[in-house]
Amino acid sequence: MGSTFAGLEISKRGMSAQQSALYTTGHNISNANTPGYTRQRVSFEATQPFPYPGLENPAIAGQLGTGVEAATVERVRDSFLDVQFRGENTKTGYYNARAQALEKMEEIMNEPSETGLSKTLDRFWQSLQDLAANPTNSGARSVVKERGTAVAETFKYLSTSLKQVQEDMKSELDLSAKQVQSLAAQLGNINKQISEIEPHGYLPNDLYDERDRIIDELSTLVPIKVGEPKKSGGNALPIAEGMAVIEIVGKDGASLGKLVDGTSASTVAVNYQDGLVSGISLNGAAINLTELQNTGKIQGLANTHGYIDNGAEKGVYTEMLNDLDSLAESFAAEFNKVHSDGYNLKHFETPPKADGTGVDFFTYTGGKGAAESLQLSAKIMESPDYIAASSKASGQIGNGDNAIALGEVKNGTISINGKSTTIQNYYEGMIGNMAVQAQEANRMLSNSTILKDSVELRRQSVSAVSLDEEMTNMIQFQHAYNASARMISMQDELLDTIINKMGL
Repeated sequence: MGSTFAGLEISKRGMSAQQSALYTTGHNISNANTPGYTRQRVSFEATQPFPYPGLENPAIAGQLGTGVEAATVERVRDSFLDVQFRGENTKTGYYNARAQALEKMEEIMNEPSETGLSKTLDRFWQSLQDLAANPTNSGARSVVKERGTAVAETFKYLSTSLKQVQEDMKSELDLSAKQVQSLAAQLGNINKQISEIEPHGYLPNDLYDERDRIIDELSTLVPIKVGEPKKSGGNALPIAEGMAVIEIVGKDGASLGKLVDGTSASTVAVNYQDGLVSGISLNGAAINLTELQNTGKIQGLANTHGYIDNGAEKGVYTEMLNDLDSLAESFAAEFNKVHSDGYNLKHFETPPKADGTGVDFFTYTGGKGAAESLQLSAKIMESPDYIAASSKASGQIGNGDNAIALGEVKNGTISINGKSTTIQNYYEGMIGNMAVQAQEANRMLSNSTILKDSVELRRQSVSAVSLDEEMTNMIQFQHAYNASARMISMQDELLDTIINKMGL
């Protein structure tokens, strides 16, 4: 038969198990507001009953229970929700970076407004109309000169401002790559700590939480997946999570390389070609940017900053700068063409000066940098008398036909960047395209944020600490602990009867 003191052992085990559950409940309550914390629970298991089947087992009614034990302290977490959250988090990182970059561009272009390029050009065209009405008026000529200066300065301001933001994004790209590498190194270090604890039969739940928190943060920057973990070995429990393996993934979830492999972390850097992003490197191995499939903050920044795709320059800021340069160059070239074909006041001096015609109004550098280099020519800067308001056909000083022709450049069809269009229509197309991209980025950011928050809400419903639930558990475990203690008192009374009262 069983030991006389078996009841004491059963009650002692009950007290010990309920005490472990109370300690775990206290740990949950203490970390109710800790970011990334996952609530924990004690897994109770009945201990091996008595007697165990054998040849000389005692003849009793059946197996008697020997109590309970706290088998493990484990996290309450749904890994499927983690995968969903990280997928949406990666999309949110991409569209957030894109939306912020486009918002800055809209602030720089500042259309429609009283200070944007469109209004500045309108004032310039108006000043030419005023000049056509009174071609010899020095005041009207000075206004044209100043309005032309304003146009050149606006082109330069837009170009330099866009390039400055583009340079800031480059710095942010490099910083994001360093952040990825830093997070990977932290994950490698946590994996090492986990591998030192699990072989002893423990579950390092708080380390698991910290690792998951870092993986969540990492998923904002690049698209990742948690691969098959590496086992720690030793006496690790079957439910031990092991050392995480983190992979960067591309289209269709295909692995592009391991970012974290057990305790090893990869080096990460952004690659550039002619100032534009050509891809990222993982331990020196190049990954094409397009393989990341519009996910993660790094690609969001790269796609707006500018990148190389099969030799072609693409990206929001790169395309806007190229369009601005094309507009400035085509506008200045067409304006110069009409201007140099007219007579300025020097032609009507006695004798006529050689520079009375054929003078350019603007100077600029062709190709890239045209917008930034645009300025008034040296002759126009010297004197507004060099503004050619008269046409050669009339040959009269009071004629303003060429000023009218200069004003008509606004509506004239010219070739800009290979397109047959007008200056105003081309610029409106640039602004319209920017507005549509910004609207789309904000819409996708809103959608991805809603989905991410929805998944996070479901994840929190599973893993977060509920103080009401923990208080209920605390009362439940406290009553069980008190009941086990009462059992010990009852066993003491039984033993007192056996020892002190039997045989008298």
